Parts: sequence; C-alpha cells; structure tokens
Amino acid sequence: MSTTDQGRVAAVVIMAAGAGTRMKSATAKVLHPLAGRSMLSYAVDAASALEPEHLVVVIGHQREQVQAHLDEIAPQVITAVQEQPRGTGDAVRSGLAALGELTGEVVVTSGDVPLLTGETLWELVRAHRAEGNTATLLTTIVDDPTGYGRIVREAGEVARIVEQRDASDDERQITEINAGIYVFDAETLRAGIAALSTDNAQGELYLTDVIAFARSRAGRVGGTVLTDSLQAEGVNDRVQLATLSAELNRRILRRWMIEGVTVLDPATTWVHDSVDLAADVTLLPGTSLEGATSVATGAVIGPDTTLIDVEVGASAHVVRTHATLAVIGEGAEVGPFSYLRPGTQLGVKGKIGAFVETKNAEIGDGAKVPHLTYCGDATVGEGANIGAGTIFANYDGVHKSHTTVGKGSFVGSDSVLVAPVEIADGVYVAAGSTITSAVGPGELAVARGQQRNIRGWVARKRPGTRTAAAAEAALEQATGQERDQ
Repeated sequence: MSTTDQGRVAAVVIMAAGAGTRMKSATAKVLHPLAGRSMLSYAVDAASALEPEHLVVVIGHQREQVQAHLDEIAPQVITAVQEQPRGTGDAVRSGLAALGELTGEVVVTSGDVPLLTGETLWELVRAHRAEGNTATLLTTIVDDPTGYGRIVREAGEVARIVEQRDASDDERQITEINAGIYVFDAETLRAGIAALSTDNAQGELYLTDVIAFARSRAGRVGGTVLTDSLQAEGVNDRVQLATLSAELNRRILRRWMIEGVTVLDPATTWVHDSVDLAADVTLLPGTSLEGATSVATGAVIGPDTTLIDVEVGASAHVVRTHATLAVIGEGAEVGPFSYLRPGTQLGVKGKIGAFVETKNAEIGDGAKVPHLTYCGDATVGEGANIGAGTIFANYDGVHKSHTTVGKGSFVGSDSVLVAPVEIADGVYVAAGSTITSAVGPGELAVARGQQRNIRGWVARKRPGTRTAAAAEAALEQATGQERDQ
C-alpha cells in the first residue's frame, strides 16, 4: 500500500551487519535464500513499500558479499558500514550517520526477518501517526516468550522493555514480546542514540534503551501487536532457515491455490516467489518450480519435476523432468526422465520423451524426439520424428556444430547425425546410419556397412559355451525338419 497520500517516511534503516556465526557458513547470513531469494531482498522489498525518502542498509560482517548483492538487486539503496559489532544501537547510529540531518519518521527493521511484509510496516507507521507517538514498536504474542524482551505496558502505552535476565517473576509471565521493528521520530532517535551507554553485560549499545529515553522526555511510546507472529521470526541458524523456508513456501502455495492452481501434495511441492502460474495449472508431488518459471493454464507439471527459468505453454504435460532455461510449447509432452538444458525450445504439440537430453535445440511444432536420444545444437523441423537411440554428434573435441532435420523427415533408430550436417524436408534416414553429408528433399539416406553372416563362426571361435550349445541344437533341429520334408 502506498504511503504517498500520508506523507513519506524520512528513512528506513535495515540492520544487516551481524556475523551470523550460528549459520556456520562462508555466505553472509542475510544472503541465504528462501523461495529463491535472499533474506535481505525480502527486507528491502518490505522497506521499499513505504516509499521512504532514504533507504539505508547497514552492513558489516562479510560486507563485500552483501554490498555486491545489493548492487545487483537494489542499486538505489544507500549502504552504511558498522565497523565493529557494538549492538543494535550502534548499527542504527551508523545508518543515520550516512544520511545527515533528518526530520520526520525513521523506520528500523532487520535483514533477517524474511516473512515481514510491507503491509505490516505500513500498519506500524499508520499507528505511529494516529497515536501521535515519538516511538512505536512492533510486538507480538508468543506461547513461550523465554529469551525475548517483555513488553511492560502502563495505561496501554509501552512503559519499558524488560530483557529476560532482568525480568521479575511476574514480568516473565508476560507473553507480549518485542519484535525488534520500530518507528521513531528522527530527532528522538538521534538524541536517544547519542545518550546510549555500553554500561551493560554485553558492552553494547542497545536500541531498546532509546524507548526508555523517549519515555524520559515525556514522549508517548506505542506498541502495535502483530497477530501473524511468524512475520517477526528471525533466522539465526540453519534450523530456523529451514523452518521459515517451509512456512514461506506454504504461504506461496496457499496464494496460488486460492488463485486456482491445484497442488496435489503441498508438503512435497516447492515454488519460488518469482514463479508465475495460471489458473487450472496442476502441480503433482515432488515438483520444484524455480527462478523465472511460468506455467500457462491447463498445464500439468510432475510428479518429480524440476523447472528452472522455464516457460511452459497451455495444456502441456511435463513428467519426471529436469529443465533449465527452456521453452515448452502449448500442448507439448515432456518426459518421463527427460533432461532439457538451456536453449531448448519445444514447439506446439511437440514431444521430448523418455531418457532424452536436449541442448540448444529447436524442436518444431508436432515434432517428436521420443526415446533415448541426445539432441544438441540442432533444429528439428515441424512434424519430424527422431527414432530411438539417435545421437546428434555436435562436438568434434574442439568446436560445436549444428544439425538441421527438415520438416516431416524421419530419422531411423540408432542413427548418428554428425554435425555440421543438413537433412532436408521429407527425408528418410535408414536405421543404424551414420550421416556425415547433406541429404536432399525426398531422399532415403543409408550409411551403414553391408551385413555379412559367417557360417560356423560360433562353433569354431566359442566352443563349449552356452551359445555354441544353443546353436548346435538349433542346427540339429533344422536338419531334422529338412529330412522330414
């Protein structure tokens, strides 16, 4: 939802400087993916929904990785560096230092809460404005608040945030906790951060202390309760990453099912956030749709299929297939056990069948590559049929070359088409042929050695074997039949 008609917030500061040591990874924590996107990308999207005048991401640990990722996905953001891990208050101080003087509202959020939405941030800002607060924090209710800061209220306002180690027995029974997402009046935030002290057990600057500072200046502090508590869940280790990945996938599938997509088994179906599905698509168990994949109406995908950046036409069927950067035409059939590599284009009502691998191959409307074939660097014309076991020999050890099979042509089983070679329209290639030169329209191409049958070879060369015994018995039977005649 746009905030333009309400006035834009002055800034959003995303804290993304943490080391994430519990991830035990060479990859920065906020770059770990869920549903095909980094945690940080979700945070940037949520913040961007507020249309802030300034959007700052505070980086620190593994900053080169994070900066490079931001340059790719959100070059418009400002980055600020937290040189030392001195707490959340210091992280926000670093972010504000990159902006100069501000007036208005500053939203503070985190780069490791991937389920947080822009709509939730907007509701927080709206509550902040409606209540006339100097600070407003997002809270949520949890069954087990152990380890979280408790929200202590007085007359509905947030009086203070009490950490677990400092809470009394009564305060530990409070189930409303701090979600770590805030809206501050800019002047209050600056003054509050300037007043922070490291006189605590961790020796850090705590952003939560700004709440107490705001109260000390007679400012009103509000708390907006988030009913969807999972939006506030952070990721600190691989277990939490897997848990929130599964939850995000569940939400994505639910949205598509509401839009008219059939998902037979949501527990084994994974769909990236970037995938586009039409109504009446059916996803069968074991399906994974990734990247910029799009599936048109009536198509059936799966079971046991992975599509990465693939375009699937209406009413196509794709079964037990792995495909990347491919186009599958309307009404086409693919699989089972097909491998479509980048550059594959299958035409309307075309077929790529069992144990077929394609790469950089344009297979025309109604053309078929049904069985046990490698088809690379090729053009297969409309209505052509490629027999089982055919190999498009596209690589000579140095160069890749192209093969063309014309419209309506038929290539017999177990043939080898040695590129570069052109087979014209309306051609037959005899089974077992090795084609090395062009074939003209309407011709039959036969390229194989003449068959020779050598009498008595088994008896001479393989005596005493089962084969020799079978041959001897067959010869005796044939001789007996001749005598009877």
